[in-house]
Amino acid sequence: MKKKEFQYFEALYEVARVINASLDPARVLEKILRCVQDSMKVKACSIRLLDERRKRLLMSAAAGLSRKYITKGPVLIEESGLDRKALQGKMTWVRDAQKDRDFQYTEEARKEGIKSVFVVPLQVGEKVIGVMRVYTKEIRPFSKQEIRFLEAVANLSAIALENAQMHHSLRTSYDLLTEHKYRLDDH
Repeated sequence: MKKKEFQYFEALYEVARVINASLDPARVLEKILRCVQDSMKVKACSIRLLDERRKRLLMSAAAGLSRKYITKGPVLIEESGLDRKALQGKMTWVRDAQKDRDFQYTEEARKEGIKSVFVVPLQVGEKVIGVMRVYTKEIRPFSKQEIRFLEAVANLSAIALENAQMHHSLRTSYDLLTEHKYRLDDH
């Protein structure tokens, strides 16, 4: 096995371990993004999730981005061509985010020192729930190996989010049933 392949294998192992260790989505996503950032030697990574109306992508987790960039605002689907493609289930590469019209925040990308961006959909089955973005500080194409790694991490991230949501729903239902049972027992 080549050194780079081994690094990606190790990173995937770490991602799976993190997902298995916690149902706290914020903590899990942050650790996943740090694994991606470290193993791919990229400037930053982020995960944005669709809002309930499916009109905006809201920042859920980030690694390597400044507070100013993180809080610049939501990604509006109608203004972000690259995210529209990703939300259709397509992986997308932006060569230079500082100049690309499909990138919503070109000026902020320049200030942050972002050049290339690779966007991977977060899918649960056929349903896209958000995107994972990888940012570089230089123009950089991504190899097939890197793309496969990102696709695997995005799929694991989507599963982690789905598991956390199901756990939360089950916990809420259990708490409601328990509360209802105690009320019935009191009467």
